[in-house]
Amino acid sequence: MGKIFDHDLERNPANHQPLTPLSYLERAARVYPTRTAIIHGSQRVDYGTFYRRTRQLASALSRQGIGKGDTVSVMLSNTPPMLEAHFGVPMTKAVLHSLNTRLDAAVIAFQLDHAETKVAIVDTEFSGVFREALKLANVKPTVIDFVDDQYPADAPYPQGKPFGDMEYNAFVEAGDPDYAWSMPDDEWDAITLNYTSGTTGNPKGVVYHHRGAALMGYGNIIASGMARYPVYLWTLPMFHCNGWCFPWTLALQFGTHVCLRWVRAKQIYDAIADHGVTHLCGAPIVMSTLINAAESDKRAFPQTVTFNTAAAPPPESILAGMANAGFAVTHLYGLTETYGPAVVNEWQDEWDALETSSRTAKKARQGVRYAALEDLAVLDPETMAPVPADGETIGEVMFRGNIVMKGYLKNRQASDEAFAGGWFHSGDLGVMHPDGYIQLKDRSKDIIISGGENISSIEVEDALYKFPAVSACAVVARPDDKWGETPLAFVELKSGHQASEEELIAHCRTLLARFKCPRHVLFEPIPKTSTGKIQKFELRKRAKLLSGG
Repeated sequence: MGKIFDHDLERNPANHQPLTPLSYLERAARVYPTRTAIIHGSQRVDYGTFYRRTRQLASALSRQGIGKGDTVSVMLSNTPPMLEAHFGVPMTKAVLHSLNTRLDAAVIAFQLDHAETKVAIVDTEFSGVFREALKLANVKPTVIDFVDDQYPADAPYPQGKPFGDMEYNAFVEAGDPDYAWSMPDDEWDAITLNYTSGTTGNPKGVVYHHRGAALMGYGNIIASGMARYPVYLWTLPMFHCNGWCFPWTLALQFGTHVCLRWVRAKQIYDAIADHGVTHLCGAPIVMSTLINAAESDKRAFPQTVTFNTAAAPPPESILAGMANAGFAVTHLYGLTETYGPAVVNEWQDEWDALETSSRTAKKARQGVRYAALEDLAVLDPETMAPVPADGETIGEVMFRGNIVMKGYLKNRQASDEAFAGGWFHSGDLGVMHPDGYIQLKDRSKDIIISGGENISSIEVEDALYKFPAVSACAVVARPDDKWGETPLAFVELKSGHQASEEELIAHCRTLLARFKCPRHVLFEPIPKTSTGKIQKFELRKRAKLLSGG
């Protein structure tokens, strides 16, 4: 006979519903229908309108045959359609695939084919590269153009020309404003697809589920100290881990999204001062942009603004500059596979009294698990045993919990490897301190994080090796105050051959997206072991010295 709590207490619709962030918007629209949800240029969109348009988008997509398990790809800037897509696409039980707007045509084509895209929504700023990608892709999705009537007059890039099958706003307005969207059948159902940068060959498709996206909403609020009615400035690209899940998060606290197409100092300061921004996220480059802005671009504002940053820990000088400018910096860490940030450097009040070097050491640590994450550990990847919490013994950082991806799309082997032993293997090497805070020490896959974007050193090396004069090469991260890190290439030339730094960089730009290309090339002997293996740790030391470290 079973225990008493095992009988007559079954799940039913009254006591159990799948977790999803979609209900956050419905609640916000019901409670605050006239409250401003989105600011975009001169446009103001209230929650009632936001919710209506997401239902219209879902209805219009449904009429195009989009349903459960179908992929809708978007190549959009931080604009209202991107926010609408985060709700409208999964309202049809389809999966949202956000394309990195900095990618080249070949990678875009690969992702479209791999994701089996049926509909694509494309900002005309990117129509040129997307048109080229479609020529390379096997899939032939319906293309919907977004022509932004708020496109800045002082834009650094042309707006581009429509080329798709229909225009976005007309497509949405033709949809049913009372469309009866439904909850996911299961909270384990896929909600979005995000691609990693890839360390060897093609990128991997990371699949998120509704449960993780829902829990990240609460986790972000706690980690960011986000009170009711936050005003969030979109400096972080929404294509990056679905904007760390903040498109869904804000509805929980009835917040306002302030759209921003490009990261430019004056526009950021203007938005903060004019709209009362309370929160923003971004890589160290955004902090550098703010601190180093011309005085004429800066604006005073009375509120303290929370700035969430990930990637490499910011230098003390940057943190001091941000504090002086009115920003409180929160250091986060995570991966695409963990829905963005899953670790936070929970600052303890007594650390403020430490002398500078000790305080800096505390700030350099990645921290402790998010409230939405079940476990965070530094383990020996061979034995899966925890390393000593001595701040010195290196192991692999591993995650476990509901904000870890479902797995890699169509790649069972990679998923099994990533989840070996019941943990997600990050590939990052770090230490565990006695107080339970982790700190990264290296990246086992030699990923370079530049401006918040992952760059595979192997991919850059492959491009360099395609240059006829290159005999050997190695690419490592070089510390950079603006970008966090940039690719630095060490090159040995073949006997009797010549090449210049400019030629090699130009060559890489024919094969790679511009942000992946080396910023500098050094022609010098590359240290190797007796078996010919390149000693990248020596090159990292050299790169650090070149940067004054």
